[in-house]
Amino acid sequence: MLDRAVIDALFPADLPEPEHWEQRYPARQLPDGAKVTRFGPSPTGFVHIGGIYVATIDQDVARRSEGRYLVRVEDTDQSREVEGALEQFERGFAYFGLQADEDAVRGGEYGPYRQSEREQIYLTYVRHLLREGRAYIDFATKDELASITARQQATKLPTGYYGSWAIWRDADPADVRAKLDAGEPWVVRFRAPDDTGQRVRFTDAIRGTIEAEANRNDVVILKSSDQSPRLPTYHFAHAVDDHLMRVNLVIRGDEWISSVPTHQQLFEALGFEPIQYAHIAPLMKQEGGSKRKLSKRKDPEASVDFYLEAGYPVPAVLYYLRGLANGRLAEMPLAEALDAPINLDECGVAGPLVDLVKLDDLAADYVATLSGEEILASVLEWAERFDPELKAVLESSRALALRALAVEREGVENPRKDLKKWSEFRAVYGFFFPQLHQAATGPDDERIAALGVPAEVVRAVASDFVSAYQQLDDGQEWFQQIREVAAKHGFAKNAKEYKKNPDAYPGSIREASQIIRIAITGSTRSPDLHAITQALGAEETVRRFDRLTPS
Repeated sequence: MLDRAVIDALFPADLPEPEHWEQRYPARQLPDGAKVTRFGPSPTGFVHIGGIYVATIDQDVARRSEGRYLVRVEDTDQSREVEGALEQFERGFAYFGLQADEDAVRGGEYGPYRQSEREQIYLTYVRHLLREGRAYIDFATKDELASITARQQATKLPTGYYGSWAIWRDADPADVRAKLDAGEPWVVRFRAPDDTGQRVRFTDAIRGTIEAEANRNDVVILKSSDQSPRLPTYHFAHAVDDHLMRVNLVIRGDEWISSVPTHQQLFEALGFEPIQYAHIAPLMKQEGGSKRKLSKRKDPEASVDFYLEAGYPVPAVLYYLRGLANGRLAEMPLAEALDAPINLDECGVAGPLVDLVKLDDLAADYVATLSGEEILASVLEWAERFDPELKAVLESSRALALRALAVEREGVENPRKDLKKWSEFRAVYGFFFPQLHQAATGPDDERIAALGVPAEVVRAVASDFVSAYQQLDDGQEWFQQIREVAAKHGFAKNAKEYKKNPDAYPGSIREASQIIRIAITGSTRSPDLHAITQALGAEETVRRFDRLTPS
């Protein structure tokens, strides 16, 4: 074992002792049973919707128990950091209302909340383990490590750096000092307990009792000395941070289950109280007859930005995610489900399927419950970032927007459900706005031609409809105008009559109505035509026929 003086010389002279940090970060004064949870994003790529899923559970469990929910940026692997990843994280979590009680933006008494800013803390505890003989200096090169792995594989032994394979584990202190004096780069490894082949047990808040093989590997806890800043590995950093931030419940993906034996050893070596873990099953996707994890590489819906750009209503997405966590919440009305607790013991151990069709249905149901004012406010907020032109149009035509949103929505028992997300507003309601009409619907020629009505009859119908047009309040009286112009130009009264003798008519009342519908809306499908004209007004309704009527 190295002399204390040699160990201490490897660290800053003013490095505090562990007692300093224990006093700096005292036990939290919280009610009995309060849970302190944390979410640890890594700025190595875009934010996965699974992160929103886990953070939703983190936040709910902490706040319902009168505890604290914190976010700690785990950026010790700075070589993989992606520019803009943290901004995307903050943007996404703000959109879904998942801001933490404590984080790098809002601060808190247990910060800093970025691991890259906690170097001194980690070095204190690394030095402590070295002094105690629970860690050691290691100079193994990449080539040596590769050779060890190859020999283990050749003899069908478990791979890793352990026991007699750990070439610097029990090295002569004189050899270590010689390497240090020569300026050779080194790492610090945790000295795992001697491998006895024992198994360990721990209780998971979701999965119950789990049994696993004890860790035998001497994992790296402090990265190479030729790096600056000197940062720890995730295994070590999370143990120190969770202890000092007084986290008592870690909710994380089930890929970390295999790391629990290592983490337990680190907590024991550091003299920390063990933490309860809850390992969440990953979000899945159906692909043919099988399921797979929702993939950042393959699936656009894996990215949080997918939901922001589409403009999914936040309550609908949170309702859907909560239903994936606890099936009973999916059976409740939205408002009730958002107010009900998420119970860890009701989280399944099989990954829930993400189904965008189901999410779209839930979103449509939710939007149908909103007032025109609420929808308009949400669309404007979304458009400010993603569609500035739409925002300008809506702000200059606010009254028209509210009239449009009222069509077949206000004062009816079953409101329309044609709007699921804010990015669809142009496609669904764009035709109401003169500035967006052609952009939203495109040219009418193909739709008109598809009716099979001769062009000269189309122009005549449009011309006569416009010349005698009246803006009537009664829907039946209004539609009589279409009947009259259709009869004047020889259209059959109904489809049945037309089918009996199609050569005798240019079409039925349906085709005549579609001429009017296409001219006004640019589509063969739309809400009630009379209601649309009421929203547009007589002048704009008539103007829509300019292209079809002779000059």
